[in-house]
Amino acid sequence: MTTAVFPLAADPATGTVRRARQAVPAALWDKQVQLLMRDYPYDSVTAARVLDQGYAYLLTAMRHRGERLGLAPSTLVDIGVHTVILDTVTYLQLCERFNNGHFLHHVPEVDAKDDGSVLRTAALIAADGWEVDLPLWTDAAKCGPCHPGSDSH
Repeated sequence: MTTAVFPLAADPATGTVRRARQAVPAALWDKQVQLLMRDYPYDSVTAARVLDQGYAYLLTAMRHRGERLGLAPSTLVDIGVHTVILDTVTYLQLCERFNNGHFLHHVPEVDAKDDGSVLRTAALIAADGWEVDLPLWTDAAKCGPCHPGSDSH
């Protein structure tokens, strides 16, 4: 088994817009893009966009762990999130690297919400220096089914 190493992305203090792709080892990125293409009707460009935003969401959620912000991904971004977290070995390594060793749990709710949390989340991701692919966040009117107000996403 190979161990993925998650290098730190650029410091948000520099003002440089970061892409989540920069924080993921190339072989892991390629594998997860292929998984998205296997499971969804995506070409490689769309799969990479969805994965990029899934990582940006998770890394932002980890950075703000304990702040009880009620972060929520859009429906499309959540597909990228699930691709990352279902590879549990590398997801645990991601949590160890970016979440001070704490596992960021996924606690989905049954009902989608319409409270603006998805677009607020996209704004926070941008404020943290990550590139936001806004078309992937525009289905925000009826989504964001993750458990609010906890150390989960």
